[in-house]
Amino acid sequence: MLNRHARGFFTSLFTPFARWLLKMGVSPDAVTIIGTAGVIFGGLVLYPLGHLWWGSLMIAIFAFSDVVDGIMARLHGRSGGWGNFLDSSLDRLADGAIFAGITIWFFTGGGDPAIGFAAVICLVLGMVVSYVRAKAESLGYSASVGIAERAERLASVLLVTGLTGLGLPQVVLFATLVLLAIASVITIVQRMAAVHRQALADTKGTGI
Repeated sequence: MLNRHARGFFTSLFTPFARWLLKMGVSPDAVTIIGTAGVIFGGLVLYPLGHLWWGSLMIAIFAFSDVVDGIMARLHGRSGGWGNFLDSSLDRLADGAIFAGITIWFFTGGGDPAIGFAAVICLVLGMVVSYVRAKAESLGYSASVGIAERAERLASVLLVTGLTGLGLPQVVLFATLVLLAIASVITIVQRMAAVHRQALADTKGTGI
């Protein structure tokens, strides 16, 4: 939901920057890779060191590469399978780094294993949310539904994790992760139900 409503705004905001990068000879793939590297650094270096605010800020900044590279590809006339494949694949690495970093910190210096366990659960469920959509699309179905798409998951966890680094009680982060896990389960069910309806419609259409 957030992704659909915000993309138009951020596209307008970052289009001049995307044009400038293209003029400088930077490729969309390079932006994708650099953005992912920045997110991974924030997640697997700053988070485990306890720099939750700075880690979240760095991740948020580099996460916008996800918008910029898409704009660049369209402006350059290179929108296609490879860019989508690279972007989607590196998104999984970025998501893994964020939740792994939270897990590492709260199992160590953060001293709150409950948050660590909740982060692991969110990581696994988030991967399943993405997999269900990818598998559905590979079979010719649409599964772009659900209350907890990637944009919602990242926005909520980055905001609350960053504020935790500024003194927000850790229980708020735990509650956020629990709610995020529940929302992810609901999203998985919603996507599976959507694919099931489409599969039934196909079966009826072929008279099977």
